[in-house]
Parts: sequence; C-alpha cells; structure tokens
Amino acid sequence: MVKKKQERRLHPRIEQALPLKIIANGYDFATATKNVSCLGTYCNIDKYVPPFTKIAVKLNLPIATRAGVKKSLVQCNGVIVRSEDDSRGGFNVAVFFNRINDSQKKILSRYVSQFVSP
Repeated sequence: MVKKKQERRLHPRIEQALPLKIIANGYDFATATKNVSCLGTYCNIDKYVPPFTKIAVKLNLPIATRAGVKKSLVQCNGVIVRSEDDSRGGFNVAVFFNRINDSQKKILSRYVSQFVSP
C-alpha cells in the first residue's frame, strides 16, 4: 500500500505562472512565478542574486469576479532564501515575503485557495 505524502506546509503552494517583477540591488527583473503561496514564490531570473538579498516584489493576480477577470496587484518586500543555477539558463530563486501587509496577504491567500482542493 502506498501512502500519500502529507503536505507539511501551513500555507498551500500552487504551481502557477503569474507575472512577477522583482527589484534587487538596482536591477529590475520581469519574470513569472513557477509556484506561489501567501508566504513566498519560486521563479527564474537572468542574473545571480545571492541569498539574504532584500528585494521588492510586485505580483499581478488575475482574480475572477462576476464581471470577468480583474487584475489585482500585490506589492511587498521579500528576501531571497535560495538561488540555484538553472541548466536551461538563469537562476531559480526562492523568495520569502518577509514584509507583506495583511490586506495583501489576504488577496494572495484568496487567490491560492481557488486552486487548492479541501
């Protein structure tokens, strides 16, 4: 019998490609998320940025409404917690949102919860 691996994360993470802008050390990176949760994201950037670098993050979320899809901008500060070479080019970075206000976190959490089955 194969046991299903239990999710250890308190906040679910989803694999979604969402438009993302990262500002770090005077560089602006326009990229897309590989996965995202209300506490962080994983993405690819074209320049090495070392772990523990403080960054600014802008994330565009398509929120479904009765009138259609509305774009919601989530802005916060984060820190790069991991940076790895990607064999296809660039660097995969894990970002922890260390300064995100409650309203922005709620928007992100609401977005993520649309894709998580109970």
